[in-house]
Amino acid sequence: MAQTEEVKLHFLDYWRVIRVRWVLILLAFLLVVITAAVVTYFQPREYQSSVFIEVKSTAETPRIFGNDLNLPYHDPQLAPTVFQVIQRTGILYPVIDDLKLQDKWGQNGNKLTREVAYQILKGKLDVDEVRNTDLLQISVFDTDRQEAADIANKIVAVYQEKRVQEEKEILNRAVATMNEEVAKEEKKVQESGAEVSRIRDAEHIVDLNPEGTEDSLTAANQNVVKQEGEVNDAETSVSTLQAKLQQIENLKGEDLMRMMPTLNIQDPTIQKILPNFQEAVASEAQLLNSGLGENHPRVKALRATKAVYVRQLEQQVTSVREALQRNLNSARETRDQLQKRLATINEAQVTSKNLSANYTRAKNAYIKEKSLRDGVRLRAQSETMEMAMPRQALSVKQVAEPSSTAARPRVALNMALGALLGLVLGIGLAFFIEYLDTSVKTMEDVETLLGVPVLAIIPRNIKILHREAGDIPDAEAYRILRTNIEFNRKSADANTLSLVSGGPGEGKSTTLANLAFISAQGGYSTLIVDADLRRPVQHELFDLPNNIGLTNYLTTEIRLEDVIFPTQVENLSLLPSGILPADAVGILNSQRMTDLVAELKTRYDLILFDSPPMLGVSDASVLASEVDQSIIVVQHRRFPRAMLTRVKQAISSVGGTVLGVVLNNVDLKHDQNYYYYTSYYSYYQPRQDEKKKSGRRDKTISSIRSNGASKPDDY
Repeated sequence: MAQTEEVKLHFLDYWRVIRVRWVLILLAFLLVVITAAVVTYFQPREYQSSVFIEVKSTAETPRIFGNDLNLPYHDPQLAPTVFQVIQRTGILYPVIDDLKLQDKWGQNGNKLTREVAYQILKGKLDVDEVRNTDLLQISVFDTDRQEAADIANKIVAVYQEKRVQEEKEILNRAVATMNEEVAKEEKKVQESGAEVSRIRDAEHIVDLNPEGTEDSLTAANQNVVKQEGEVNDAETSVSTLQAKLQQIENLKGEDLMRMMPTLNIQDPTIQKILPNFQEAVASEAQLLNSGLGENHPRVKALRATKAVYVRQLEQQVTSVREALQRNLNSARETRDQLQKRLATINEAQVTSKNLSANYTRAKNAYIKEKSLRDGVRLRAQSETMEMAMPRQALSVKQVAEPSSTAARPRVALNMALGALLGLVLGIGLAFFIEYLDTSVKTMEDVETLLGVPVLAIIPRNIKILHREAGDIPDAEAYRILRTNIEFNRKSADANTLSLVSGGPGEGKSTTLANLAFISAQGGYSTLIVDADLRRPVQHELFDLPNNIGLTNYLTTEIRLEDVIFPTQVENLSLLPSGILPADAVGILNSQRMTDLVAELKTRYDLILFDSPPMLGVSDASVLASEVDQSIIVVQHRRFPRAMLTRVKQAISSVGGTVLGVVLNNVDLKHDQNYYYYTSYYSYYQPRQDEKKKSGRRDKTISSIRSNGASKPDDY
C-alpha cells in the first residue's frame, strides 16, 4: 500500500509540474503546430503514381538433367531482392536516359549529371513489398502527375527488359553447354557402336536386333524352355500309362469288374458289355433280397449270364492290357529321345553364352550411351524452343496512371505529428526548466535546507485582513501562524520577533500586518515596529502618517509615547519608520535601539519588527541580533534555495535565532499538494452576520472554492 501511495505521489508531482508550466507547454505546442502548418503550406504538391507488379522466378539456370525445370517455384527471397535491385543504378540509369530526366530537371539550361539525377529520382521513388508474397508496389512522387506515371511505368519496362535479357543469356549458355554434351555423347555412341560390330563379327554372333535392348540368345533360350516342356509332358504320359496298367494287373475277377468304371478304359466292347454285367449283378441282388434262395432257377440263370459277361470282359481287358503295354513302351521311347535332345540343346546354349559375354557387355554400354545422347539432345531441343518463345519476368497487375489529387504533403499526418512533437517538446521543456529551477517549491525543501519548521502556508492573493468586513477564510492561515509561533518560541518572554526575507517583494510586510491583526484579535497587546527604514509600508497599510517615528526616536530625545500610534484595530499599535535623514544610515545599530527593544518587551505582549531584506542591507542583521527570534518569509517559487540558506547563515552569524519559515504566495490552483495545509477554505463556515458581504469578497471566496474545495463541514 505504501509503495502504491508513493507512485501516486510521484504522478501528482509530474502533474503539478505540468499545471505550473502549462503556459510554456502551450506556447511550445502552438509554436511547433504553427511551424508544421507553415512548412506544410509552402511544401510543393506532389502526385503519386503507382505500379503494382508480381515478380516471377524465371531467371534460374536451367538444369541439364532432371524433369522439375517447369514446376512452379516460390523463392521467398525474390521480392526482397527485386526491391533492392529496382532502386539501383542498373535500373534507374536507363530510366534517366530514356526519359531524358537530366535535361528536364536541369535549371537554367544546365544539364544535371547522372549521379545527381539518380539521387533525385531515388528520392522520388518508393518501393513497398507485400510480406510473404512476390508482389511489389512501385510508387513515384512528382510535382508533374504525368511525369510520375511515366517514370513508374518506365521503371517496370526497364526492369522487365533487363530480366528477360539476363534470362536469354542464361538460356543461351545452357543450350550451348547442352550442345557440347550432345557432341560428346555422340562421339561415345559411335565408339561403342564400332566396338559392338567388331565383337559380333569376330565371334560370328547372329543378332537379329542389334539396336534393341533384347538379348541375342533370347530365341535359343525360348527353344530350351520349349524342349523342357515337351520332356515334362512325355514324362507325365509315361507315369499315367504305367499307373493305369498296374491297376489293371492287380485287379482280378469281379473286383476288376466293379472297378472297371473308375479305370477310365476307352474300349467300345467293354463300354457295351459292362452295363449288361452291372444290370445282371443288380438283378441278382434284387432276387436274393426278395427271399429267393441260392439254388432258385432264376438266380442260377442270372449267375450263368453274369459269368458269360465276366469271361467276355476278361478277354477284352486282356486285349486292353496288351494295348496299354504297347502304349507305355512307345511313351518311354519318346521320353528318352526328348531327354537326349534337351541335353544337346543345353550344351549348345552354354557354349553360345560363353562366346557372347563380351558382346553383351559392349552392346549394353552402346545402348546406354545412345540413351544418354538422346536425352541430352531432347533437352537441348526443348531449351532452344523455349528460348524462342516470349518471356516475362513479371506480371503487371496495375499500370501507373496520372493522379488527380496530391499525395504530398500529408496535411493531416503533418499536423498530427506537429501536435505530438509540440506536446512532447513543451512537456520536455517544462520538466527541463523545472529541473533547472532551484527555487523553494515544497515544505520539504525548507525543512531539509534550514532544519527549522514551516510555521504556515500563505496562499496567493491574500488580502489585508483589517480592511475586510468580518471574518474571512484568509485569516485562518495567520491563526495557524500565530499558534505555531506560540508553540515554537523559546519562552513566553521571547516576545520580540522580526520578519525577514532574502530579497524584496516576498510579501514580508503584508504577512507581518496580517499576523499582527490576528494576534491583536486574539487578545495580545501587539505592536508593529516598521524597521524597514528605506522602504517603509506599514503606515500605508494602516492609513497612518509617517512624518514621525522610529528614526525620530533613535536620533532625538523624543518620548516613546510620541512615536507610537494606535490603529483602528483594538490592541494593535504601530511604531512607523519615520523619515530617514541622509546622515542617519546605520542608526539601528545603536544602544538606543537596544534600549528601545528592552523597553517595548515590558509594555507589549508581542512586538513584530518589519525588517528590510536580509541580503544586501545591514539593518536586517542588526535587528536579528536585537530581537529574540526571527521568522523568514519565503515566496514560493521565486528565489533559489541557496539564497534561503544564506539568509539563515546571516541571522546565525550575528547571534540571532530562526524560529521558522513562512512559505508565502503559494498558488493552490497549481500546487494542490498544499491544499491539505490550507483545507480550512472548504471547512470554513461564515457567521450569520457576515452574509451581507460585498460582491468582490463573494467572488473571491467562490473562486477559491472552485479550485478543488470539497463540501464544507463544521469547523
